[in-house]
Order: sequence, then C-alpha cells, then structure tokens
Amino acid sequence: MKTNGVYKRAYNQCLSLLSSQKPGDVLASEPQLSRQLNVSRTTVRAVIAGLIRNGLVKQGERERRLLRLPLRTDYLDSAELEPLADMLERKFMAWMVGPDCQPGGVINGLDLARQFGVSTSAIRECLNKFSHYGLLERQSNGRWRALGLTVEFVEELFDMREVMEYRAVDRFVALPPGHPAWEALTRMEEQHRALLADFDRRYREFSELDHRFHKLVNGVSPNRFFSNIQGVMSAIFHYHYQWNKKLEKERNHVAVREHLAYIEGLKSGDLEKARAASRLHLETARTTMMASIEIAP
Repeated sequence: MKTNGVYKRAYNQCLSLLSSQKPGDVLASEPQLSRQLNVSRTTVRAVIAGLIRNGLVKQGERERRLLRLPLRTDYLDSAELEPLADMLERKFMAWMVGPDCQPGGVINGLDLARQFGVSTSAIRECLNKFSHYGLLERQSNGRWRALGLTVEFVEELFDMREVMEYRAVDRFVALPPGHPAWEALTRMEEQHRALLADFDRRYREFSELDHRFHKLVNGVSPNRFFSNIQGVMSAIFHYHYQWNKKLEKERNHVAVREHLAYIEGLKSGDLEKARAASRLHLETARTTMMASIEIAP
C-alpha cells in the first residue's frame, strides 16, 4: 500500500489537514476524512493506520487524537505522483478498454469507486466528464451505460485531434536542446522498444502507452480547450477498438512502429520529417477507427 499513488496522495493531504490542528485534537471521523481527501474509506483506514504507526496519531477506545504536528520528513515522496483526476482518468481508460467493459454495457459507479480506491464523488466527476462527449449515458441508481459512436462524431473528433497535434509537432521540434521533453521522449522511445521486444505477451499494454505518448507531444503546446478532452479523446479511440479484437494485435504492432518513426522524426530536428511521420500515424489511426465502427454490431 505504501507504494500506491492513491495512498501516498491521501496520506500527504491528511498531513496537511493535521498541520492546521494542535496536539490533543480529535481526528475527524472516517466518513469525514473520506470526503475531505476524496478517497474511499478503505484508503482512509490505511492512512490512519500509517499515522498511528508513525507516531502522529494515538488510537483511543472511542476516538483518535493527534499526538504531534507533522514534520516535513513525515511526508511521503510525491515527486512522481500525478493529480488525482489524471490518475483516475487513466485508470478508468485502462478499465474501459479491458474485458470488463463493452459497448452497451452497464457501468456501476460505486463498484468502480471501490475498485479504484477513491470516493464516489471522485468517480462521479470522472464519469460526468466522459459523458459530456457522448461516451457514457447516465442512468438511475448511480449506474451508467457505455454508448456507441456515430461516424460523424468520430470524423469531427479526428479533425480536431489533427489540427491540435500538427501544431504541437511544430512546437516540439523547435524546443531547445535542454528542454525536459526531450529526455521524456527518449524514455518513451525506450518503453516502445521494450514493448516491441515482448510484443506477443504485452501488446495490450499499448493503449496506455499511446495515451502517454500523445499527451507528451501535445503537452508542449498547452491549450486549455484541448487539454480538457485529451484523455477522453484517447479513451474513445482505443475503447471502440474492442469491437474488432481479431485485428487488435496487428493494429497495435503497426501503431508501435509508427510511434517509433514519429519519435525519430521529432528527434531528427527535421520539421518536414516530423510532420510526415505524424501525418502518417494519425491517418492510420483514423482509418482503423472508422473501420472499427463500421464492423461494430
């Protein structure tokens, strides 16, 4: 649990809450902390156990009291922690492209909250975000239904993706040599080659890798409108590939190769080469997506 991102984030947030109190104060109840930290009660109990173990909190017969104020050294390393909303969106996308979610299927928000170790309000916000773009439909009793997409919707989505990503490619190539995006791109290339080296076993991991790659490229050209739909856009592309599992492995293999050519184009500093690799990859993605929709039951 200590290495879990949700736990680390909640633990550090709880320390921040306790820093405004004084020794001897009674801790908030588990339901209150769950709401304040925006995580499940299971995670809250793990956080409290950690606080007790580290000598910050004492467990009494009926209540828990703060023994001392948190120190800087009490905080867990959070250098690699992503924001809760981003983490939850990523987990939801990974779940959605898995075998447990199919077009037309019912999604239980409460079950997902328990599975991801977050509060129901956090999962509700995530599902609401996806529903705004026509991917989910809200039903009664905290349930949602996964919807299909129209050809027109996907065409419009790809048009927007191409406009934004082509602009991002121009900016990426123009980055100065010391920019951290170059180091991140090198790590991304290594991850692609590692996936390719064990492709038969790991090919279904491509979905998340694809999401992170395009997020990196588009991240150098921040746009408040595009960033709001980047995760949703990535989920839609891969979610509907599940309709045609027969070609999933072949599609992913082609995409990994195209990513590597795309990365090579960016690293070359040759703008035309980078643009050409980007255009080829996005055109392939459009074609396979449209084919996926056309064969959908």
